Order: sequence, then structure tokens, then C-alpha cells
Amino acid sequence: MKQPNHQKKRKTTFRFGEFSPKQMKVMTWWREGSPFADYDGIIADGAIRSGKTLSMSLSFVLWACECFNGVNFAICGKTVTSLRRNVITPLLNMLPALSCQFQEKYSESMITVRLGRHVNCFYLFGGKDEGSQALIQGITLAGAFFDEVALMPESFVNQATARCSVEGAKWWFNCNPEGPFHWFKRDWIDRAGERRLLYLHFVMTDNKTLSEKTLEKYRNMYTGVFAQRFIEGKWAFADGVIYSMFSPEVHIAEKAGFVPERELIAVDYGTFNPCVFLHILAAGKGDGVRHYIDREYYHSGRGVGGSVGIPKDDGQYARDMLVFTGGRKDIPIIVDPSASSFITRLRHDGFTNVCPAKNAVSKGISVVSSELTQQRLMFSPDCANTLREIPSYVWDVRHAENCGQDRPLKENDHCCDALRYGVYFDALSNAAARPSVSGRGAR
Repeated sequence: MKQPNHQKKRKTTFRFGEFSPKQMKVMTWWREGSPFADYDGIIADGAIRSGKTLSMSLSFVLWACECFNGVNFAICGKTVTSLRRNVITPLLNMLPALSCQFQEKYSESMITVRLGRHVNCFYLFGGKDEGSQALIQGITLAGAFFDEVALMPESFVNQATARCSVEGAKWWFNCNPEGPFHWFKRDWIDRAGERRLLYLHFVMTDNKTLSEKTLEKYRNMYTGVFAQRFIEGKWAFADGVIYSMFSPEVHIAEKAGFVPERELIAVDYGTFNPCVFLHILAAGKGDGVRHYIDREYYHSGRGVGGSVGIPKDDGQYARDMLVFTGGRKDIPIIVDPSASSFITRLRHDGFTNVCPAKNAVSKGISVVSSELTQQRLMFSPDCANTLREIPSYVWDVRHAENCGQDRPLKENDHCCDALRYGVYFDALSNAAARPSVSGRGAR
């Protein structure tokens, strides 16, 4: 029998351990007697797995329930799904240990929390794109918590902070670093003093639950800009070759010895621009996931990469796909999400497992970078165009300076985009025990 929309029974496994001094500051900055009690909010940024999320979410709810009664609050993430996974589920496991009672209402994306005689409502919002600001319009809030605020559009954050009009309202932000021109770095972190915000920078050693062995594992996962951001917690500038850790001597190898457990096709679509299919073999899960780029298909309507220079349409590419798969129509095909007509054509022609790729550029690149660094991503010497592109796949510096966002330069990027689509999709699908590359859910 389905349980009603009341508090569900949970096994409370949470036990309070030792908080670091920085986590304790997060827990107590708003309390009476603190030198920061009259500040308008707090920002916690820094390395992945540094203990930001746990202390911020817990402190936010305690502040709300001790200081207010009968008002509304917002808890915001990139999506409500990721917010529930990375923040809400761990938070609700902690609340009973603090004598807090709660009721979840999934249909309303709302949680009611009771502490003593104080009862408040916490609404969940996803800030995934520019249209998300409409979701939060009209509500009156006494405070808002933004998990991974650097992944949200500025318009959504501005709309949400503007809704915090109850006397004594405060803002709570946490994130991992992006580039130094990012709007949140420029308008909030760099102006924390004038905005009356407490700014705390976290490093991995601020999480007392991590052993030295675990810390060393994370240090070995990344190089370059991702090591600077994820491990050192710096708002580092992304420039130069993206996959600088790639070495032909290390990463090009024959397939012998690789025993695949699954396979997929990754597609970057183009008509005049190149269209790429990559056949990817995969094995393992989580930290042990491995990928081998076995074969490639490459056609350019402009005659690049050895192509004859004649554009093809969706039907011709679908026939080429059937040849590429050896007549199989059940193999997973992960397609550039902007190629909706080609996705439709493949499905129309009987391909049964066609999915749009997740175009999370920075996250996808970070996963590929991590696998290259740990030598868990290898390439067949037959993938000539992919191997040609990787050394010339570079960051778009001008775009970062103008827009504050990282992206690859839109040149010599088609094989690398397909590579990112396929590796990231499989890594997400087989992420058991895999650490979050963005740090969300870090304790």
C-alpha cells in the first residue's frame, strides 16, 4: 500500500562526527553573538569533497527553523532531481538526529520541517536554464540556499534572491570553482564585502572524514585546469590544449587485452561540417570504468579528413550507420542532442536504442580528462581523425573572457565532441561508487 504524503519512515544512519573549524563556522555564523550574525548571507566555495554541502544544508535548515516560524524558504539546485540526490536525501537523514520532524510532498516539491513549535516550508527549485526564473516568480521567501550556484543561470539566481523579502532573510551559496570571468565570481565572490556576505574557501582537508589515502586518490585523478579547480579549489582560467595529458605513446594501443562488457556508438552530427560516429567499447563501473575507442566513421561535406566533400542527408547517414553497426539496430547510439532530425530518422529506420547525449560540456571534458590522466581511456591506431583532432582541441579563450563560460573552440572539435558524448554518457550510466566530478554531494 502506497504511503500517504506524510513523513515516511527512514532508517537514520547519520551520526555526527567531527566538524572541521571551517564547517563549524558555517554551522554557527548566524547565531547570536557571532561577529557575522547581521550579515546578509554566506558563500562557501572550493575543492570537491571538502565538506561544503553537508555543513551548508544542515546549517541552513537549523537557521531557518530556529529564527522563523510559518514562512517559506527555497532550496535550489541545477535540477530538482540532482538536488534530491545530492542534498535533500542526505539532509533528511540528518534531521531526526536534531529532533526535527519533516513531511515530504513530492508532487509539490516541498518539505515541511518542524523544530519544536516552529514549522516552515522548504520548496525545491531547479535552475537549469534561462526559463527557470519563471518557476520561482511570485513566491515570498525568508531565505534561499543555492547548491552549485555556479552551474545556474544568472537570471535564475537574481530572481530567487529578489524573492527573499521577509525581514531577516539571508542567502546561502555553495559551489565548486569555474573560470575567473564567471558571473558568480565577478558579481558575488569579488563583491562579498560590499554585499555583506561571509566568504569561506574550502580545501579537501576541511573534510575530516577523508583519509590520506582517499585524498591522494583524488589528487591523482586530475591534471591541468581541473586539478586547479577540483583539487586546489581555484577559479582557474582554462586555456591551451584541453587534453594536454594525452600522449600517443601511452594512449594509442591495439585492442588486444581489452575485454569489453558493453558497447555504444557516439555521434557528432554535421551536414557540411563533419559527421562522426565512434564505436566505443567499455568495461567496469565507477572508479574502474574503462573505455576503448575502437573504430570511427568520418564524413565531411567540405572534404576535410579525407572525405570526398559531398554533403549527405539524414537518410544517407542512417544507411551509413547500419553499415557501421554491421546491420545491428539494438546497439546504444548516443547522438548530439541538437541533431533532432537525425535522432528521429534513426528511430524511424528501426534503431531501437537511440538517446540524445547530455551536452554538459565542462563535466564531460572533466570525465574524459580524468580517464586520460589515469590511463583508463585508450584509442585504436585506426581512429586517424580522432587522433588528429585531440592535440588541436583547445579552449575558446575569447568566449571565456566575454561570457565567463568555458567551451572548446569550435574548430577541429567534431571527433572530440563525439568522444565526450559517449564517454560521459557511459560513465554516468555506470557510476556506481564514482566520485562526483563537480563535488556535489561531497561531505
